[in-house]
Amino acid sequence: MNPPTSSGTPRPRILLVDDSEAFRGQVRKLLSKRTDLQLVGEAADGEEAVRLTHELAPDIVIMDILMPRLNGIGATLKITSEFPSITVIALSMHGDDGFRRAMLDAGASTYLLKDNVMHELPKALAGWGQT
Repeated sequence: MNPPTSSGTPRPRILLVDDSEAFRGQVRKLLSKRTDLQLVGEAADGEEAVRLTHELAPDIVIMDILMPRLNGIGATLKITSEFPSITVIALSMHGDDGFRRAMLDAGASTYLLKDNVMHELPKALAGWGQT
């Protein structure tokens, strides 16, 4: 069950996917400040992300691109094909337009650079509640 916010609306469930534990820790800390969101799981590669999406039914997947086993492009394509209502927010350290286009073509709703994530992720999540 997805516990509601103080306003009574369900809190969106988030799956965080990145092969860097340190980076996941930074994003986890940022998300922990948001009472209107619920971090339900973390994955270190694309295969784990797809599996956890089936198990945890998140509303939002925050997805890195370059990861072992299955990259974020492939994982995003699988997730958005099977679960079109899930929002995928792409994160990358690469500003290259090719990566951006590939993630958006795979179904990501937005593409954020990791060096701006602490500023840009709250804006990307604004549609789900407070910033």
